[in-house]
Amino acid sequence: MNSNESITLNRDVEAAIIPVGTQVTLQKGEEAYITQSLGGSYTVIVNGNMFRIDGKDADALGMEVTSKPASTGGPVSAEQLEKDIWNQLRSCYDPEIPVNIVDLGLIYDCHISNLAPASHRVEVKMTLTAPGCGMGPMLAQDVQNRLLSLEGVVVVAVELVWDPPWNQAMMSEAAKLQLGLM
Repeated sequence: MNSNESITLNRDVEAAIIPVGTQVTLQKGEEAYITQSLGGSYTVIVNGNMFRIDGKDADALGMEVTSKPASTGGPVSAEQLEKDIWNQLRSCYDPEIPVNIVDLGLIYDCHISNLAPASHRVEVKMTLTAPGCGMGPMLAQDVQNRLLSLEGVVVVAVELVWDPPWNQAMMSEAAKLQLGLM
């Protein structure tokens, strides 16, 4: 969702300045323009600056807060868990680029190990489009939170790595097409 229409914040809300990642509080009554609404978070422009607002705070934008799907409570097969993990990774977006982190080529490795029956550890190695991006810790936390929401995932370790350095050739063809690079 992109909006050329201004939205008035209906309450104070925590946000992260893009691209540095510094946490600030946007004030009730400020005008915001939504530039991206993907993966359950919002990228907004307020007073000429870009911010990321978590989906849990969507109500500050006058949007509906989405709830997590209910747990089934049953065991999940290894194949289904891997599929669910990749689907969750595809639901994470760079706040400045409307492409998920998998198609951007930011996920270098994802390893699942069993801790106990129906209890798994997931280790993710990921990078960023630029080493100096302050949004790295926020994106890593987003990945961790999304994976921990999966049935049977009890430990998630996300490591930001810089080797090999990311470049546009790492993007999927779909991402390149979406961004007009093909």
